[in-house]
Amino acid sequence: MGDYRKSIAVDVPPARLFTYLADVRNLPNYMPRLTSAKPLEGDKVEVTAHINPADGPEQDVEGEAWVHVIEDGKSLEWGAPGPHDYHGRLHIEPGGTENAATLAVELHTEHAEGEQIDQALQETLTGIKRAAEHG
Repeated sequence: MGDYRKSIAVDVPPARLFTYLADVRNLPNYMPRLTSAKPLEGDKVEVTAHINPADGPEQDVEGEAWVHVIEDGKSLEWGAPGPHDYHGRLHIEPGGTENAATLAVELHTEHAEGEQIDQALQETLTGIKRAAEHG
């Protein structure tokens, strides 16, 4: 089992960052392997990812996830069904100025791979920062 947490400073106002992240169609802009995300009924999201597993062929995989947008507190919670109890939370807080935010990500998974997960979280945060600041 693994619980992970990382944060990054983003040079955009917190409200703008939250609006960007709350639109699940933006997921492929900052999730490294995600190629599409389509909102479905309620909080469900259909996603497609391109993967290259060490134990199998490179391929596109489709799945369903959920995203809860929590306006009060500027948070998003997400998860995906499956054997690894994969779920997490993005939380946005004001940064040092009105045009800056701190974005924190928390992740829980039963599939603990320490360094790989830390690296993936950092890639995602860096992708969010780049997309939000330049998008």
